[in-house]
Amino acid sequence: MKATKQRRAGDQVSPSPLVIERVSPELDGGRHPVKRLVNDAVRVRAAVFKDGHDLLAARVRYRGPGDATPRYVALTYDQPTDYWYGEFTVDRIGDWSYTIEGWTDRFGTWQRDLEKKLGAGQEVHLELREGAELLDATARRTRFGDARTALARAAATLRDESAPQALRGEVGLSPQLAAIVRAYYIPNDLAAYRRELVVAVDRERAGFAAWYEFFPRSQGRVPGEHGTFATAAEQLPRIAALGFDVVYLPPIHPIGYTFRKGRNNSLEASPDDVGSPWAIGNEEGGHTAVEPRLGTIDDFDRFVARAAELGMEVALDYALQCSPDHPWVREHPDWFNIRPDGSIQYAENPPKKYQDIYPLNFWTADRAALWEACRDVILFWVGHGVKTFRVDNPHTKPFSFWEWCIAEVRREHPDVVFLAEAFTRPHKLLNLAKLGFQQSYGYFTWKNSAHELRQWIQEFFLDPEVREYHRGNLFANTPDILHEYLQHGGRPAFRTRLLLATTLSPVYGIYSGYELCENVPVRPGSEEYLDSEKYEVKFRDFDAPGNINDDVRRLNELRRTERALHRADNLTLVHSENEQIFAYLKSGGADAASLLVVANLDPHHTHATVLHVPLGQLGLGDDEPYVANDLLTGARYHWRGARNFVQLDPRHQAGHVLRIER
Repeated sequence: MKATKQRRAGDQVSPSPLVIERVSPELDGGRHPVKRLVNDAVRVRAAVFKDGHDLLAARVRYRGPGDATPRYVALTYDQPTDYWYGEFTVDRIGDWSYTIEGWTDRFGTWQRDLEKKLGAGQEVHLELREGAELLDATARRTRFGDARTALARAAATLRDESAPQALRGEVGLSPQLAAIVRAYYIPNDLAAYRRELVVAVDRERAGFAAWYEFFPRSQGRVPGEHGTFATAAEQLPRIAALGFDVVYLPPIHPIGYTFRKGRNNSLEASPDDVGSPWAIGNEEGGHTAVEPRLGTIDDFDRFVARAAELGMEVALDYALQCSPDHPWVREHPDWFNIRPDGSIQYAENPPKKYQDIYPLNFWTADRAALWEACRDVILFWVGHGVKTFRVDNPHTKPFSFWEWCIAEVRREHPDVVFLAEAFTRPHKLLNLAKLGFQQSYGYFTWKNSAHELRQWIQEFFLDPEVREYHRGNLFANTPDILHEYLQHGGRPAFRTRLLLATTLSPVYGIYSGYELCENVPVRPGSEEYLDSEKYEVKFRDFDAPGNINDDVRRLNELRRTERALHRADNLTLVHSENEQIFAYLKSGGADAASLLVVANLDPHHTHATVLHVPLGQLGLGDDEPYVANDLLTGARYHWRGARNFVQLDPRHQAGHVLRIER
């Protein structure tokens, strides 16, 4: 029988006695990166410990994109929590890496023990020699200069038995000497966390932006006229004046003819029906072509340039599907799902049928070519100045494709931003965010009661782990979603939902027509618009009576001036004694004012409540007077204590944005 080799005493998995664990931020054991915006601070926490009573030291080792050598930041130990804390700033976009290092602070331990023994009046002859040896070892690693000289002199003093012990002890306990040792000492038990962690750093508009969605074809100068990029560009000053940062266009590509949908999604299209822009492709081209009735690619470039002149950027819809007339159908029929009779399967969401759209088969035998073609579509539009893409139904495509595709694009273009239209189950939505999507649609349009809002906020805004990687883009409406709250609530409902969208999240959007309070569904119980713009050209008078342009303009202005609205990690729900009055605090921190947002969720009736203001978070005493300055109306309320009365009539005011002032 073969003898089993015994493990010898002293064999170790790690040569260091230190343990480093519970590092944060860390997502799924380092499988996915956490997210930050450029110039954000990455606040790090770790447990670092070893056996015995030695003092320890710890630091963050990190690298930015293109850094040849690492940088370091010391961590500070907090005894009450038994954790080490520190932070570093990410000052450019791209992927950053970091890890935690720890070691025994031998000189610090020596100083601590020496001070105790001297205080007790003990003989420390050998201890002083030990300190000199530590200084000698450090000096040998210090090549030249004042530091090496200081270390050598201090070591000589510690060895000088003719000098008074008190003097030698004073030299050994010098804080200046300790600082030199910390700077140059190389530990022999340096330990590092078991993995390098990644921080994906995005530009500002990935985390703070106001989006406006509109169809270029509906921007004709007169009713019934098909708009062009040139006439759409004439709307850009109006959109910029409303305070938007991103102009989002649904697909601008040639539209298929086969099974083209007619008005109100009818199956029979008349000759003059324009079809759904999501039925992409005809003989004029596919995903890298533009609909001829909109203009040329040069016209599109001029549209992008005009938006940039006004301080906005253009986002494009990225919909990976094809009409039956798309060139890919002819050139690569194997990229689609083939049915037993040889036909290509069209899109379905039973009982709904979308005969004008063919979904792609991402697991085709020729998938490498298909995936690369899909990536190249993005790169094509990046070459035409588009750095933001709203991705249509990403949860219906393989997760592995998105992880690969986004990484491919961001390797050369780290400033590209992807928004996931992920109206799906929470695990799918959050997984897409982990895989690289900087922003995500979510469930905001369906969260209208206080209970619904609280539950949704707890899951997607207050969960510490989710905040590390998920950014919710709160669209108040979309071409597909006209919620019954808006249908039945009229203008007050639109104002309330706008207030919530603009202040709950740093990223939000509206679809054109929201500012006119368009709220007529195609039929009772449907969330589809009557005469939906998805199937026809619309003409709007954006100054029509009843518009809420002033609300949009004022709230976007506040978003830019109030720093508390730039963050997503500073939200606190505030207790209201009336469920129809919903309130939350956006904390400002040391460099910004805190805002208390209050909204009447009932668009039909006046409601009053008592709010329980979280005074502790505001740095206010229990009986300290303060002012709640309404940034929407200019009214000033003089409050004292936590419980304060609020009343809102939705016919006149949807809510308050109260800046808390001493």
